[in-house]
Amino acid sequence: MDRLASTKIIYLKGVGPVRGKLLEDELGIATFRDLLYTAPRRYIDRRRVYRIRELQEDMPDVQVAGRFLRFDMEGEGAKKRLTGLFTDGQTMMQVVWFNRHKQIAEAYNTSTTYLLLGKPNNFKGTWSMAHPEIEVFDPAKPPEGLRGVYPLTETLRRRGFTLRTIPNLISTIWANTREINDTLPQALLQKYSLMPLKEALHQIHNPDSPQALQLARERLKFEELFYLELHIMRYARARNEKLRGQIFSKVGPFFNKFYSEVLPFELTGAQKRVLREIRQDTRTGAQMNRLLQGDVGSGKTMVAFMSMLLAVDNGCQACMLAPTEILATQHYEAISEWAEKIGLNVRLLTGSTRAKARREIDQGLLSGEINILIGTHAVIEERVQFRNLGMAVIDEQHRFGVAQRARIWGKNEVPPHVLVMTATPIPRTLAMTLYGDLQVSVIDELPPGRKPITTMLRYDSQRMSMWRGVGTELKAGRQAYVVVPLISENEKLSLRSLEEAYEAVCDIFSDYKVARVHGKMKPSEKDYQMQLFASGEAQILVATTVIEVGVNVPNASVMVIENAERFGLSQLHQLRGRVGRGADKSYCILMTHEKINPTTRKRLEIMTSTTDGFLIAEADMHMRGPGDMEGTQQSGLALNLRHASLVTDGQILERAREAAEAVLNGNMTLHKINAAAPSGATAIQLPATDLALLGRELSLRFANDKDWGLIS
Repeated sequence: MDRLASTKIIYLKGVGPVRGKLLEDELGIATFRDLLYTAPRRYIDRRRVYRIRELQEDMPDVQVAGRFLRFDMEGEGAKKRLTGLFTDGQTMMQVVWFNRHKQIAEAYNTSTTYLLLGKPNNFKGTWSMAHPEIEVFDPAKPPEGLRGVYPLTETLRRRGFTLRTIPNLISTIWANTREINDTLPQALLQKYSLMPLKEALHQIHNPDSPQALQLARERLKFEELFYLELHIMRYARARNEKLRGQIFSKVGPFFNKFYSEVLPFELTGAQKRVLREIRQDTRTGAQMNRLLQGDVGSGKTMVAFMSMLLAVDNGCQACMLAPTEILATQHYEAISEWAEKIGLNVRLLTGSTRAKARREIDQGLLSGEINILIGTHAVIEERVQFRNLGMAVIDEQHRFGVAQRARIWGKNEVPPHVLVMTATPIPRTLAMTLYGDLQVSVIDELPPGRKPITTMLRYDSQRMSMWRGVGTELKAGRQAYVVVPLISENEKLSLRSLEEAYEAVCDIFSDYKVARVHGKMKPSEKDYQMQLFASGEAQILVATTVIEVGVNVPNASVMVIENAERFGLSQLHQLRGRVGRGADKSYCILMTHEKINPTTRKRLEIMTSTTDGFLIAEADMHMRGPGDMEGTQQSGLALNLRHASLVTDGQILERAREAAEAVLNGNMTLHKINAAAPSGATAIQLPATDLALLGRELSLRFANDKDWGLIS
């Protein structure tokens, strides 16, 4: 495969510089190997030929057999097109070509029976196909077997690429390639019963049977995920060996006093478990890098504060970063109240902190007078220097990139321990892949006494009864959120805007004060409006998703989300978490219009059926994929998976991770450290030729990840 990987696609017969650039820009195909690894996006059973009357608008590419009745040239200039009137003997459809008109007109006639393969489109009751693949059809010898349909963008179609282009190019490679060396060690092929690479590539492009196709897919997915896991794990091990951390040798007076005298409630079992994991990490002498997942309201902030107390008890300072001033201020208010009772000095630093206060903070950090600093991105500015930073907590970590996390490490000669938190739950195996340099902790238990939030799906026709329900809560002295997707009206999108919703709410609830918040407000105005609501002076808050994180108003018992169909499940769950924070029964109302498609309805019904954030996150990823999840691209790792899915291939991912771990345990030189394998761990020892193979593949697959420090 080395020669295939190094040979540019432009040198393949039938490609050349122009087509080669198109293939690379549109499909990421730069080499012969890239082309061989480009799998069909789906397969057609060639035995199935449709009648035109059987076509439906949501169908992908289908086969239709018949004859052309005539050809016509229509339009002028850039809008010129060739059309063919096609019939299957019962119904007619139009076939359209936007280029290559002369070539097409000369290639086909009205006396031959053809088989058309393409995507059907319906406009005002008339079916059409644009640039279909066409071949002569013999009813006595219909095509057999599975036929791959390869990805093809609109740009490629317009530049003359057809459904046969990529299969033909692949056939050219096969005809000129004598041998394809495997990319996995023989030991793994045998242990995991994997199909050899050459056979897998043949079956993925020209499957002999559905069973053979399945085995080929599993082989290519395993290979992709194995190298991804090996890449991540060798980096994580080498990093843990090289980066030393502060040793927190004791649990001291600040932690003990807070735990025994100040803690306002009993910690849950999950909180205690996570604190034990953090305590163990900070005793080893290696830098802790831990991801703390916890659903909305699970008590992550308390765990973070008690972790910072460990740092203070061991002569260090601590800091906490939040992505917005609202969230940073909220953390400051809660933590400073707790810290004051045990004699600790906590300060807040944001972009709007005045110059005099900043100078005081700078001096207090250098002298060690300030024990804990809470803030926004302002904390990672170069001017902010600590006397001895031992613990850094990053909240809503997907809002901070890898480079920003790394700047925190540089705040101390010995890098501080890092605890990153998220309320966007991610299945554990996926989290270990997306954030491979982090250990994963989960708070999977809510504090006692929290009442579940009742979530309801309501339609525009039920709007007045919905507002009556909100009015009932307001009369009882409680407060309500109204969330909208847009700040102002957009002619192209028939969505509820903040301006429209604010006017409607003010009109319906004229006896109540209404505040409003959106992301384009000046920080001072935003804080003022938020304070109106938080203090109870305003009973209703109309807002965009700027309130998704960090707003804590226990008296708010109703959340109305307009155009709920426009939000992802995880985002809806985050918004829902703004209510249910007090002792009162709380409600989340998802508003949408009646004419939503079945997939959208199913997605919203998931929200009404569970309040478990992990179940919702899993459903969200199955429906949208991990690339759409907020933050996955912040992990610092370009996934670019051609075959595997981190969402649907969990079992293969587990096996691949197990194999990568066993290979690392048996071949420590892979990550250039001399640590022994964990006691009792499975190890697979490989010969030097296989180690060289792994090294080449890792360099080839992850050449662009050098900036993250993954390739030593």
